[in-house]
Amino acid sequence: MTTTPILQHRALGNGGLSVSAIGLGCMSLSGIYGAADDAVSEDLIRHAIDTGVDHLDSSDMYGWGHNEQVLGRALKGRRDKVTIATKFGQIQRPGQPNGVNGRPEYVIEACEASLKRLGIDTIDLYYQHRVDPAVPVEDTVGAMAKLVTQGKVRFLGLSEAAPDRIRRAHAVHPIAAVQTEYSLLYREEAEETRKTTTELGIGFVAYSPLGRGFLTGTIKSFAEIDGRRSVHPRFQEQNFAQNRALVAKIEAIAAEKACTPSQVTLAWLLAQGPDVVAIPGTRRAERLDENVGALAVTLTAADVARISAAVPAGAAAGTRYPAGGMAGVFI
Repeated sequence: MTTTPILQHRALGNGGLSVSAIGLGCMSLSGIYGAADDAVSEDLIRHAIDTGVDHLDSSDMYGWGHNEQVLGRALKGRRDKVTIATKFGQIQRPGQPNGVNGRPEYVIEACEASLKRLGIDTIDLYYQHRVDPAVPVEDTVGAMAKLVTQGKVRFLGLSEAAPDRIRRAHAVHPIAAVQTEYSLLYREEAEETRKTTTELGIGFVAYSPLGRGFLTGTIKSFAEIDGRRSVHPRFQEQNFAQNRALVAKIEAIAAEKACTPSQVTLAWLLAQGPDVVAIPGTRRAERLDENVGALAVTLTAADVARISAAVPAGAAAGTRYPAGGMAGVFI
């Protein structure tokens, strides 16, 4: 019988939730960055758990239910080994950009659907995926709190909420985690948010911590950009060279440290504070192993300062989402 290794854990909030410092973002398992094979995806999830990764992050909008179904199948017999995070709030609008729905009655409906797809009785960490400006956050979180009372959810989270909204939500029910894009390439909004989450004792979950693959060092030329990345401003031709030059600085530091660019990037992120955890996504076991290897990378305070200076806040070219997407984040 093999023993699952214990990776470094960090607390999310003050309520007793603790997760591996490196988790697994599951979005790419639903064809977001290229075709995914469900059987391979399920094997990847099981490999992650066997490796000691116990923080698995999904959403009802990843493949519009597909992602949660894949995760649910992979978890059979392993439910007690993991923290399952999923999200609600984005809705399909055929022929138009996604909509949002934060109405209390929808919160309950969405949770029931996620529980069924996941094949579980309780979601460990339930996020409002995108803020609904038309619904007071107090009303949305009030409905989420009822799910906690009912035992259907253990902890609550918000994604891409700005500081004022986080404060208002936290006053209704303790928020365990706020999830926001955070990487060396995109820092400003995350670092502004962390001032509030740190003050309130809320954990910070960094999604896209590798800059949607840019910070892995595997994307060398503009000709390699395709699929979803092609619509993101940071990967557009007018911005590519500037951002690629920033990545090259990280590659040089990684070479000095005898690790990969992904590992030095994740190590820098975790060095920002004990409240920060990362959920890099991948479809490949070898990449997951590489990401977990970041936990073995030691950075001194001088190293962290040097990396921060190499890619200073605001240095990246292009917004982090297209215009439509930017309207729904940090609000």
